[in-house]
Amino acid sequence: MMKKQTHIMAAIVENKPGVLYNVSNMFRCRGFNIESISVGPMEPKDLARMTITVIGDEKTIEQMIKQLNKLIDVIKVSKLDPDNIVIREMALIKVHTSNARTRSDIINYANIFRARVVDVSQESLIVEVTGDSEKINAFINLVKPFGVKETARTGITALSRGVKSIRIEG
Repeated sequence: MMKKQTHIMAAIVENKPGVLYNVSNMFRCRGFNIESISVGPMEPKDLARMTITVIGDEKTIEQMIKQLNKLIDVIKVSKLDPDNIVIREMALIKVHTSNARTRSDIINYANIFRARVVDVSQESLIVEVTGDSEKINAFINLVKPFGVKETARTGITALSRGVKSIRIEG
């Protein structure tokens, strides 16, 4: 039996309504959960790049890539090499601040993690943390005792290191 692991795929797709639905529906129809997905426009503006994270074995991921490539709005799909990519995620974490001491502790933790405080109120701080998922999880676990009120995460985005890139021909 093949080992299930996390795989990251990058897809260049048409930047138009319904494409995200078609891609996510293809995964749904095959009983797959998307662990994370991030999408943004690229140059030229009529294209977008999707970074999709899924868990599965090698054979299943190959099938998913073949199925994605059959979708009319998908231009190109590649599985990224986990040993040769830069991965980032961004999270906003709202933490309860009951007093000045708590606020100071959270700000110190944010500095240690190279995070930024982006909002301050009497009752809470919002901290922006960027890095890999482990870094974000570690920060959340560190501030949990203060009371995490809310989190919002972007999902993983990734690029291959060096000269290798996903390009469209032409």
